[in-house]
Amino acid sequence: MKVLVVFDISRRAAAGETFSPRELKEQEDKETEADVLACLKRLGHEVETLAVFDDVLPIVEKIKSFAPEVVFNLTESFHSDRAHEANIPALLELMKVRYTGARPEGLMLCKDKALAKKILAYHRVRVPHFVISPEQRPLKRLRRFVYPAFVKPVGEESSDGISKASFARSEEEALDRARFVHEKFHCDALIEEYIDGRELYLSVMGNRKLNVFPPREIFFNDVPADEPKFATFKAKWDDAYRKKWGIRNGAASELPEGFEEKLARLARKVYRVLKIRGLGRIDVRLTPAGEIAIIEANPNPSLAQDDDFAQAASAAGLEYDVLIQKILDTAYA
Repeated sequence: MKVLVVFDISRRAAAGETFSPRELKEQEDKETEADVLACLKRLGHEVETLAVFDDVLPIVEKIKSFAPEVVFNLTESFHSDRAHEANIPALLELMKVRYTGARPEGLMLCKDKALAKKILAYHRVRVPHFVISPEQRPLKRLRRFVYPAFVKPVGEESSDGISKASFARSEEEALDRARFVHEKFHCDALIEEYIDGRELYLSVMGNRKLNVFPPREIFFNDVPADEPKFATFKAKWDDAYRKKWGIRNGAASELPEGFEEKLARLARKVYRVLKIRGLGRIDVRLTPAGEIAIIEANPNPSLAQDDDFAQAASAAGLEYDVLIQKILDTAYA
């Protein structure tokens, strides 16, 4: 196929500038983009790249000149603002171009974590109890809230804004953290019930027929037993921090009988309710009592070869090249 790989960078690309997998990794710190581009070339596709920053005209012009059969959409922001993530696939829709991954409506629903939780609760899916502290009118009291609480930005991704201070043991701590979110991220703050338990990641692929891959789990091997365990920004992305505290991602440890099937059914339901398409990752908490709660849903999760989605697919028998080809085929179909 003729495939155009589209991704965002934090600067304007020069006219006609192209990127190799090595340049993407070493100069732009783009692991997913590098792995996908290298794979598409191994598969024998005719591939070109387009880096997006703050101008839509190069997108329109490139699609007209190259005429791709599929756009492999890896954009997450426009003008370095992730609030615009849905606008690139919206443009591709207007141009009648096939593309991989989520449609605009799925991205918009999941981007607003509070709205996504309201929709899931309406469909009788267990989510943490929560309230919103609006940036323009921050909450001054949390009536009848059960602690501990967990505080994070409503619209950020990749654990931005999540640190140890996100865990609040009292009203005062929760409201202090909410004020920090307002000032730092200029957005509403989500104050939700903290659910103690294992954190599992459920990878889903498809449109009509959905495949749920074996669950992955984040392990906190060296974190003291009496400390809360959750994926802060450092716990996800800081290799030295992960090594210090024995934090790693891997295949989920043994689950109670029948729970893997139960998790797969729940993942499919959440995926459909939130209008995710192509591929997504559903993050859940499994309590010691066996209760499952949805933490959040992530359309277009990272596709780096070493990340959870690709590793979960590998556990299901789909090696990386096969996975990327199936994502292409799903978009083309």
